[in-house]
Amino acid sequence: MNEKSIIILVLYYSRHGSTRALADLIAQGVESVSGCEARIRTVPAVSTVVEATESSIPADGAPYIELSDLKECAGLALGSPTRFGNMASAMKYFWDGTASDWVNGSLSGKPACVFTSTGSMHGGQESTLLSMMIPLLHHGMLILGLPYSHPELMSTSTGGSPYGATHWSGLDGKNKMTEETRTLAIALGKRLATAATKLQAEDE
Repeated sequence: MNEKSIIILVLYYSRHGSTRALADLIAQGVESVSGCEARIRTVPAVSTVVEATESSIPADGAPYIELSDLKECAGLALGSPTRFGNMASAMKYFWDGTASDWVNGSLSGKPACVFTSTGSMHGGQESTLLSMMIPLLHHGMLILGLPYSHPELMSTSTGGSPYGATHWSGLDGKNKMTEETRTLAIALGKRLATAATKLQAEDE
């Protein structure tokens, strides 16, 4: 890793792969900005009987997040599938354990964006995005969305909103991402990295 790289954390939870695919596209957008590196992380599933059911290392995909990742990043993209119009419990559980970072201001002043995937067309995409913004606002982060200067927001019928990147995966999770969805996810990552770069330059 280049020591001068600006680290953008892409943190997601995904059960069937759709949110993970969005995370990969956002990371692609991040790394299209010179000097920026995407650090992709995930969170473990939580058990309904309150016991550890996941190994300490994921079987595949991104490593689990550590609190040091929050301190080291210059920006954050946060993604979760929709659970009844809200973020998944695994992601909420992670954020409930970040009180020390809240007290220390580890994320304060850093830019952030959100993304989600749903099984149904009207399955609460926007309310899920808004639910993920809440802990980020409590941490003092600067929330970014997608402006309507992206014409895909006006033509998409499968995902994408001014609140963040979205994907309609279908009930079986097999709906392919359209070009509009892909374009908007990459644009969101690029916008986040660009903002982080400008903010860091102002602090130097």
